[in-house]
Amino acid sequence: MDSALTAIGLPIALGIIMLGLGLGLTVADFRRVVQFPKPALIALACQALLLPALCFGLVLALDLRPELAVGMMLLAASPGGTTANLYSHLFGGHVALNVTLTAVNSVLAVVTLPVIVNLSAARFLGDGASIGLQFDKVLQVFAIVLIPVAIGMALRARNEGLAARLARPVKIVSVIVLVAVIAGTVLRERDNIADYLVAVGVAVLIFNVISLAIGYGAPRLAGVGRRESIAAGMEIGIHNSTLAITVAVSPALLDSTEMAIPAAVYGILMFFTAAAFGYLVTRRRPAEVGSSSA
Repeated sequence: MDSALTAIGLPIALGIIMLGLGLGLTVADFRRVVQFPKPALIALACQALLLPALCFGLVLALDLRPELAVGMMLLAASPGGTTANLYSHLFGGHVALNVTLTAVNSVLAVVTLPVIVNLSAARFLGDGASIGLQFDKVLQVFAIVLIPVAIGMALRARNEGLAARLARPVKIVSVIVLVAVIAGTVLRERDNIADYLVAVGVAVLIFNVISLAIGYGAPRLAGVGRRESIAAGMEIGIHNSTLAITVAVSPALLDSTEMAIPAAVYGILMFFTAAAFGYLVTRRRPAEVGSSSA
């Protein structure tokens, strides 16, 4: 019964989450990349290239167990979550840029995530392990991720009122799914969870802090405005842990509960680290209002 739940329930759950993302997107959201080329390109480069490289160095330095190391790389390869939009709004970030980055990152991850996971599996699990996302798995990810997003966008384009009415219940279901997946993962590994927290907690915390710092610091060093930098920081610092967990435990994909542990731990810690980050980067804003651009 548990196998049937993970084989059928998890893809459906991920589809619901992706549908919710699509209900909030329009074609114009993708066009905004043209309006904000510099912060968007910096954020995408950090997300797709810099973070996986830094995460790889981190798991080597901490000498994580192979499955946990692959789980960390899966987390690093996952795009920003929709929670980033909320945090960006709360702390004065450029939410339109967040929406654009979430949309583009979600599409790019369909290509980058399988590549990173395959390379990580080959490096940490050896040549005999064939759990990487092969071509047929890539097609499955395309179907699970892109089709629901396209349906959501089509519904919004055809009937914006209906999309608005559906958005709230879909978000509620998404939250329930997140809690259920994390709870299920913890329950299945309840005898080992304390060891996992010890084994991966430090790695997850360091990675989360690095992600937030790079997401905000890299655009600022390049001369990008504070609001856009906050948006980039939240987008890069708040990964889609639900996607990572689902890919890890789904029998159609990685089929490994242990690989989901980093994302499960991250899914809890990120709420607190993102709030602390938002407070730190906005505490001086009142003093800088006079010099801020419109």
